[in-house]
Amino acid sequence: MSEHSIREVVILGGGTAGWMTAAALVHLLDPRLIRITLVESDEIGTIGVGEATIPPLIAYNSMLGIDEDEFVAATKGTFKLGIEFVGWGALGERYFHPFGVHGQDVRGVQFHQLYLRERKRRQLPDIADWSMSAAAAALGRFARPPPDARLPLSQLWYAFHFDAGLYARFLRERAGRGGVRRIEGKVVDSQLRGSDGHVETVTLADGTIVSGDLFVDCSGFRGLLIEQKLQTGYEDWSRWLPCDRAVAVPSAYPGQPDPFTRSTARSSGWQWRIPLQHRMGNGIVYSSSHMPDQDAQELLLANLEGEALAEPRRLSFTAGRRRLAWNRNVVSMGLSSGFVEPLESTSIHLIQSGIVKLLALFPDKRFNPIERDEYNRQMQDVFEDVRDFVILHYKATRRDDSEFWNYCRTMDVPDSLAWKMELWRAKGRLFREGKELFGAASWVAVMLGQGIVPEQHEPAADALDEHDMGEMLDKMRLSYRRMAEHMPMHGDFLART
Repeated sequence: MSEHSIREVVILGGGTAGWMTAAALVHLLDPRLIRITLVESDEIGTIGVGEATIPPLIAYNSMLGIDEDEFVAATKGTFKLGIEFVGWGALGERYFHPFGVHGQDVRGVQFHQLYLRERKRRQLPDIADWSMSAAAAALGRFARPPPDARLPLSQLWYAFHFDAGLYARFLRERAGRGGVRRIEGKVVDSQLRGSDGHVETVTLADGTIVSGDLFVDCSGFRGLLIEQKLQTGYEDWSRWLPCDRAVAVPSAYPGQPDPFTRSTARSSGWQWRIPLQHRMGNGIVYSSSHMPDQDAQELLLANLEGEALAEPRRLSFTAGRRRLAWNRNVVSMGLSSGFVEPLESTSIHLIQSGIVKLLALFPDKRFNPIERDEYNRQMQDVFEDVRDFVILHYKATRRDDSEFWNYCRTMDVPDSLAWKMELWRAKGRLFREGKELFGAASWVAVMLGQGIVPEQHEPAADALDEHDMGEMLDKMRLSYRRMAEHMPMHGDFLART
């Protein structure tokens, strides 16, 4: 180590963000050279809304050497193959956004272009029928594909549902074994260094002073350091994402847990349904400008499939992001860096993305501005890409049954999203190079699922023989179905892990 090396990292706040950060840093940095301290207070509850994830979490677990079966058991987890959307395009409609790809490309022509051409020739089922993950989800089945799996099983992608509180506990124990020092206490003050305005110490309620070189703010919406101390500023996205409230409640449920999340559009927002091993996670996300809090809670409770197991919990938020994810010697992580609502289960991924980028650009005590600026540029890009994908669900609706949906359907959207939508409408083109999340298949699923059908298809598709391609599509669809039929039921698979 040099004289400029970071020696003290202080993580402010526990929960999912804090313990994901702590577990990763202690595993990938040398704890003999860098001490990692996490400060949290048991008096301050965690949000814990995000109990559904997306496939990149598998890479995080692998990076930390976490055994998947141990992780699923410890968090009462289940497997997730995608999200079923009910009532988003129009009342009475539903579609499935699966993980993974649709079908197989042919001679450089994307599968969805072949599908678009074929559906002009004859009636076809939803494109999800050409997804391994969707085929398994439709039958309530799951099997983890082996490393040497061939088509079509190799196309099955999955993620997890889990109890967020148990996940934080699982990571806390792991981080503690790795050498993370935990300090119980509530932060009441912080001090800036006069020479450069960097955070030097934080003071706890009992008078304890904790000093650090690098601070990671995982204090939630409050942003104790990144906002309250450094006044970084917040970019408000509520004009595009008008939902600003949520109510969450767990419930009992019998039978097999579905291997997918369900999102049901309501009159002024939407309701989630997340099956775990021991309960169902439920919640409603809504716009307080269009629905009173009490009405939202009553709507949620009236649509539970089983008995409520706890009192409903309410939370408020403003969709958006911190103007700088990294300011001076403070890096924000989790809710302190921003929130793009839980519609596509991205909150945990944004934490993971922040951790990976911090490790890739880990500073020394000089805090080179070029490293900080590159981190901020990359995190802005990730947040805005997620933002656009979530906004698409609201904008691409034909619902006109409430003021809320009329607003969403007719609102202006960011130029970056408007461009993507127009490019798609013309000939079904999507360009996702360099994007770490939500590939072309995800955009295809939502665009077609909510009724945005391109005027034409890619001309290159016309070079392929119509009859041959039609037969190929039929055989491919049947292969996904047959493979899914040979998988165990999801609950049975869980019982064996």
